[in-house]
Amino acid sequence: MTTIDDPLLSARGPEANEPEAEITLAFENNRHASLVFGLYDQNLARIERRLRVASFANGNHVTLKGRAESCEHARRVLEALYERVALGQTITLGDVDGAIEETARQRSLFPDSEPTRGAFEQILTRKRGSVRARNAAQDQYLRALKRYELVFAEGPAGTGKTWLAVGHAVQLMEQGAVERLILSRPAVEAGERLGFLPGDMRDKVDPYLRPIYDALHDFMDARMVERGMQTGLIEVAPLAFMRGRTLTRSCILLDEAQNASSMQMKMFLTRLGEGSRMIVTGDPSQTDLPPGQKSGLSEAVALLADLDVVGRVRFSEGDVVRHDLVRQIVGAYERAARASKQPRGDV
Repeated sequence: MTTIDDPLLSARGPEANEPEAEITLAFENNRHASLVFGLYDQNLARIERRLRVASFANGNHVTLKGRAESCEHARRVLEALYERVALGQTITLGDVDGAIEETARQRSLFPDSEPTRGAFEQILTRKRGSVRARNAAQDQYLRALKRYELVFAEGPAGTGKTWLAVGHAVQLMEQGAVERLILSRPAVEAGERLGFLPGDMRDKVDPYLRPIYDALHDFMDARMVERGMQTGLIEVAPLAFMRGRTLTRSCILLDEAQNASSMQMKMFLTRLGEGSRMIVTGDPSQTDLPPGQKSGLSEAVALLADLDVVGRVRFSEGDVVRHDLVRQIVGAYERAARASKQPRGDV
């Protein structure tokens, strides 16, 4: 099986003549240091693989060996992770990847000085605390969400489009910037017919909207979610229920927008009212619409491309923040799709 090189590594060029270095770090708190290193030093292993350095941990000390530039990068990553742990935040492998991306970007912005912490945007909610962007695309996304009233986010699964949008929406409501959250999805099956679904209306549409519920519970306590849905502060509804409404002082999210038809997308976009924010997310490569039917997401992005009051963020396979295997799976499908579009030569 062919391995996929890390983009941070492939851009470095030849390494033969670069000097070797050794850096030893000593952290003040042993417990915090162990959290930074990870269970069975899994975080250190991820840093070793991504930055091509060797690490040796002993108590609250860690020694880094390798290329001077890589060791310095690894040092900044470990110090950034230690700061997060000291603030009471948990560290996952995704956070390690995010710290690698963030410190790489900071170094490019401040090449001759110690980079300033916190260059990536973040959202803050009562339950999750601070959640920081893990790569440049997520950083651009969060900045667009703060700047524009209407934002389109396109890209493959696993890039954090929906999750960050829900977190931003919760933050806006907790800050009092909006009064309601309205979260929607087209009720379209993914390649198979589910047939009759028992129960009342909520029971019937819940299977289509479950990913939004999951993200909502990540950022809010379950009691607050249930209370918000009972009082109307939070509404989770299929796209078909949006017709005829004008949504004011609300944050409105349309997820899986590639499955909205042209008419549905036009209807949804024209629901925007005074004091509202609207976020549209989707993956144009995974539409479940009938063959021959145009996706409303692609059409809307093209039609509104010239409006400077509309934000647009495009994620790529390199921005996937789920399991590293997911990144490689998405990359394999992307390469296959590109290959199928290339014209065949004469046989």
